[in-house]
Amino acid sequence: MKNSLTVRQETEKDYKTVENLTREAFWNVYRPGCLEHYVLNQFRNRKEFIPQLSLVLEKDVEIIGHIMYAKAEITADDGKIIPVMTFGPFSIHPACQGKGYGAFLLNFSMEKAREMGAKVLAITGDVKLYGKFGFGIAKTKGIVYKAYPDADFFLIKELEAGFLCNLCGSYTDPTGYSVDENEAEKFDQNFPPKQKLKLPTQLEQ
Repeated sequence: MKNSLTVRQETEKDYKTVENLTREAFWNVYRPGCLEHYVLNQFRNRKEFIPQLSLVLEKDVEIIGHIMYAKAEITADDGKIIPVMTFGPFSIHPACQGKGYGAFLLNFSMEKAREMGAKVLAITGDVKLYGKFGFGIAKTKGIVYKAYPDADFFLIKELEAGFLCNLCGSYTDPTGYSVDENEAEKFDQNFPPKQKLKLPTQLEQ
């Protein structure tokens, strides 16, 4: 599989393709329709965005995956600001899911983040999935998600072993992850029509 895959930095000419990929990957997953393609579109202009870690995965020169990283911070209990990174949206085309492509892209991107100096990655997600990649529930490491301090879905991974030792604090998502839903709806009109469905597996009920 690896011989047919290429990971490279996203370029401006990829933007529309990647946004459409993101839309396909997230459509009706967490809510009717999705916001993730608009989040990505808006995030590229923010100071927290890390262009070197906006990566596309190509299979036979076709883009089938994308991951975006951003700068974030942990505020330690003593007031010290600890720079960390987060990632997402993280997308694999629905037709290519379940074949190991996501794991390939994630492992590649995390190593790239480590090479760029990241010590810690903090994300929201399912520990049953991301635990396979070394993530653990953050609150057990002394780091809480400020919006939901008891959250089991707030996860953390050390890229430098022992970096979190004796560190306690809280994490807040970069503000770029919050978008105006009306503006997102207008943005979505630039894409082919898709039916929004309310499904029992969605987070928003």
